Amino acid sequence: MTGLTALDIGLRGATSGLFLMMVLVLLRLGLVNRHVFLGIVMSLGGAGYAIATAPFIPKSTLWWTMPVLAAQSAVFWLWARSTFDDDFVLKRWHGALWLGMVAVGFAMTITWTSSPSFARGCAKALSLVSLILVLAAAVQTVKTWRADLVARRRRLRIAVLAINVVFIAIVAGSGLAPAPATSLGASGSLASALSLFVVAMLAALSIFNIQVIASPTPAIAAIASPDAGGGTPEGGKRAAIVPLLLRRLDNLMTVERIYRQEGLSIGALAARLDVPEHRLREAINEGLGYRNFNAFLNHYRIDEAKAALSDNSQREVPVLTIAMDAGFQSIGPFNRAFKAATGMTPTEFRRNALARAQATAAKSDADSEIGQSRQGFG
Repeated sequence: MTGLTALDIGLRGATSGLFLMMVLVLLRLGLVNRHVFLGIVMSLGGAGYAIATAPFIPKSTLWWTMPVLAAQSAVFWLWARSTFDDDFVLKRWHGALWLGMVAVGFAMTITWTSSPSFARGCAKALSLVSLILVLAAAVQTVKTWRADLVARRRRLRIAVLAINVVFIAIVAGSGLAPAPATSLGASGSLASALSLFVVAMLAALSIFNIQVIASPTPAIAAIASPDAGGGTPEGGKRAAIVPLLLRRLDNLMTVERIYRQEGLSIGALAARLDVPEHRLREAINEGLGYRNFNAFLNHYRIDEAKAALSDNSQREVPVLTIAMDAGFQSIGPFNRAFKAATGMTPTEFRRNALARAQATAAKSDADSEIGQSRQGFG
């Protein structure tokens, strides 16, 4: 038993060290964005949980640490959102959700002895919220996995997410069953320590590759250079194939306008080009700089919509019709994508574009009249 306890403590020490190392790496990167911020918070929470639930740690510390640690599921959910959704933006209600969970956690610990039934209700509420957030994170992963073009992110993030989902679900699920306050989240088991260590290892692999994930190569020339192929025949062949593939892809998008096809997937596009799907993902990501397949399609769809909205002959055509013609399946996603790309709603863009066109036409007519008047005097 002593040997297992020592192994338990050793794993937790290694886990805490890895999490703290990740915090230092993220701080040294000097990047200020939501993903780095949430990664730091999640790493600190992981280190704190590994220490607080270790054997021989006074269980009295759980009274003030567990309320904060109980809200880690909210941090994890936000981290998953920022990882898998490039358009995700932190909002005030996200912070309010975290603060609410912490407040419920403190209410649970404070009232455990004076009002056990109320405390158990708080524990169950926290567990239910945590399970809902875990499920939401899993749905986000499944929903965006196919459209993700970043190979490292697809492999590493999903692995990290899967381990975290299992671990948090176990911790959250334990709160749904009646349990004494001293046992909440404090199993001190070797299985729990091992799970934490695996989570830390996978998270470390993800964090240490963050610069590669965050900085895809946008230039086709970089792919076609001799260095990209490592000087090997296979690398040279790949360097020759990628520009050709991108030219064929550009023809499909700009000439044939395949982006208008309803429900177009990257698999269907790869089949149309007769190339492996992973090769097409690599070309779009590394050759064109896109991290998401939907963002790649929306670039062409938004350009077509902008041209139609700026066309005076189509001023009476409904916005929905223009969106559907461009390949969008409903008005909601079109409005969101259009505003993200232009900073304006489609209606505002059309009004401004037509006003500029009218002003330009009026100025041209005025210049023409002035020119004719001068000719008359001449």
